[in-house]
Amino acid sequence: MSRAVPYLSLVALLLFVAAFVLRRFSGEEIIFGFPRGEWALALRRFLHWGILPALVLTLAVWTGLVRRGLSTPTMAFSRVSDAAALGPGIRGRLVDLPLVLRIGAVALWLFALMGPQVRKRHMEEESSKGIDIMVVLDVSGSMRERDLYPNRLEAAKKVIDDFVAQRKNDRIGLVLFGRQAYWYSPLTLDHAALRSMLAKVRLGIIDPQGTAIGDALGTALNRLRKVDETGGSLHKAQHRSKRSKVIILLTDGDNNAGILMPRKAAEYARTLGVKVYTILMGYAGGGKRRSVFSRYPVNPKLLEEIATTTGGTPYLAADTRALRNRFHRILDSLEKDVLPARFEETRMPVQQWFVAAGLVLLVIESLLSLTVLRRFP
Repeated sequence: MSRAVPYLSLVALLLFVAAFVLRRFSGEEIIFGFPRGEWALALRRFLHWGILPALVLTLAVWTGLVRRGLSTPTMAFSRVSDAAALGPGIRGRLVDLPLVLRIGAVALWLFALMGPQVRKRHMEEESSKGIDIMVVLDVSGSMRERDLYPNRLEAAKKVIDDFVAQRKNDRIGLVLFGRQAYWYSPLTLDHAALRSMLAKVRLGIIDPQGTAIGDALGTALNRLRKVDETGGSLHKAQHRSKRSKVIILLTDGDNNAGILMPRKAAEYARTLGVKVYTILMGYAGGGKRRSVFSRYPVNPKLLEEIATTTGGTPYLAADTRALRNRFHRILDSLEKDVLPARFEETRMPVQQWFVAAGLVLLVIESLLSLTVLRRFP
């Protein structure tokens, strides 16, 4: 048994050095997926993961050392001093190497049963920039008017789509409102999905008999607030950066439905630090053009108050070109936040490495036992 101790110590040292080098120079570390559960299940699994490996290793050592010692014959020398003077040769010094290799193979297979994984953490650079933008779109009945081509709603969808395409690093969501307000799309960086959902927006998707501006702002604010509370991503434990938040409100009418008053919603937005940019579509400021659509009441003063209360800017868009220009102005005015560096973690199962290494050790042990280190009897 004592002759095997140096080999076992050497194997343990090599494993320790390999694990240290792997973690120090590659940023990776090996972890084991030990099961968890209630106390009864945990006890049963402890027996499986703790007691069973110990018994297997003990059995391997016993069969290799104790049992072999009991069956080893003795040789008689006429003079013990002559035998002692000869000393062990190279093969004699390595006589326990097959046993060490066999124990190492069993240990590696036990590690494989523990579900080893390589965990690597890498840091993302501070290059991601973006803000949270909630677009609030009016889909009331007046949005079918054709002073914007082909109508107000389709013109708004087109400029929103172009806007989303240019804000690659921003999380953007969508709220639709008519007589009621509904959260249509969450804040997301999946702009392809958002643009696909935007393309499906149609008149009549919400009751068009009303314009609930206050409720629409309240719905958008609620979504922005919840993102703050949840962290907005899987990396909330690593960083709690507070992103700037913006609401872009597109409407062509006055508030005449809903529960929350627009001015009260603007106060809430100011408290939460959310800027509201308002765009009043189809309003030419009076004259013949406005008289055509006089049946749809507008309130540019209200939208101006909402914007100025929150630190945003009010805009008027009498035609499609003006609407596009207003969005470009908003695009240019939006600040960008630098997101702090965060850590990404990936895990890859590597139990096959331990199984393969154990097989290699077992093959080497078998070859040595059958050739240069073969024992008699």
